[in-house]
Amino acid sequence: MPPAPLRCPRCGSAADGFTGCAPCARDGVGVGVNTPPPLADLSGLDLAAYPGGPWGWPAALPVSGPPVTLGEGNTPVIRLRTTSATTARPTTGDGGLWLKYEGANPTGSHKDRAMSVGVAAALAAGADTVVAASSGNAGAAAAAYAARAGLRCVVFTTDAVPPELQAQIAAFGAQRQVREGGTAERNAAMAEAVATHGWYPLTSFSTPSPGGNPYANEGYKSVAHELARDFAGRPIDTVVVPTSRADLLAGIARGFRELAGAGLIAEVPRLVAAEPAAAAPFTAALRASDRAGQERTQVDSGPTVAFSLGERRPCWQGLDALWRTGGTAVAVDDEVTMAECRRLAAEGLLLEASSAVAVAVARTLVTGPDAVVVAIGTATGMKALGTAAGRAGD
Repeated sequence: MPPAPLRCPRCGSAADGFTGCAPCARDGVGVGVNTPPPLADLSGLDLAAYPGGPWGWPAALPVSGPPVTLGEGNTPVIRLRTTSATTARPTTGDGGLWLKYEGANPTGSHKDRAMSVGVAAALAAGADTVVAASSGNAGAAAAAYAARAGLRCVVFTTDAVPPELQAQIAAFGAQRQVREGGTAERNAAMAEAVATHGWYPLTSFSTPSPGGNPYANEGYKSVAHELARDFAGRPIDTVVVPTSRADLLAGIARGFRELAGAGLIAEVPRLVAAEPAAAAPFTAALRASDRAGQERTQVDSGPTVAFSLGERRPCWQGLDALWRTGGTAVAVDDEVTMAECRRLAAEGLLLEASSAVAVAVARTLVTGPDAVVVAIGTATGMKALGTAAGRAGD
């Protein structure tokens, strides 16, 4: 059975391929819009019995055929301290600040959820080679799941990728192609490879960027499904997501929409995009008074310790998630990010700097003891121990 059809949620055009909506990309200065499959119908399913992970509810996925899995998902939800004292104990009750720790996935990041589904889609499409452009985590996950499926994997990176992540990609047998420059050069090389060789793309590579493979991104819905199950009917007020091209943000939004549509939750939580101040297009976009201006926002993107985050434009899929949930975007500078890395390490949690961005933002949104605020911790800090973020506990 072929994968579910893709369609632009902005203009309604049918899509073919993974470069986003062509009419919207040509609209004015160009808007990068991802083209997801239809939302799944979860009617009749029991949230309490949901086993977790992308494949826990096969009906929620647009891909038929055997799963490609390493046991991803069912990551822990951990209550965090909300005072500066390291001896403080969490308050009683369900409210407060929580961390959904995606570093517990098989390769140490949330990308495993997407690559599990994306590689299964590649198999269903008859691909023999998958390709990703990555600052590290997506490349490692793509390499692992390709190895699991017996597919060849090529990862386009730059020399800025931490050596730990380079080693992880190589250990899984992927071919790493290093390009001088930054994201644009890396993505251009991947685009050429897809056009020339017909390799199956697992990540974003076109300009303006719409986001990653829309089939793969459906794996991120399981984060929302797990949160709803784990809080067992207790309303979640806010979910804070580290955001670059907004694949995770959009996937979580779609997961909550599916749950609400099936009557499995009463309301969808507010979503908040967390960004580094040096590269914060969503924060800048939401200052515009109208949606047309927000869609076309461009910012200067500078270096940041949260090296896996940072875009010049807000991907439309992220804006849509924020619009639908009454959400917002908040940026924090590197000093705040590093302070949060140290604070988390004092609780026994070593997270990548991008995750610390989300936790730092989430701390500012806890309005009282009854409010439930969840930060998504996207990856373990063990992947970049040689970077400033990895040395935060020194």
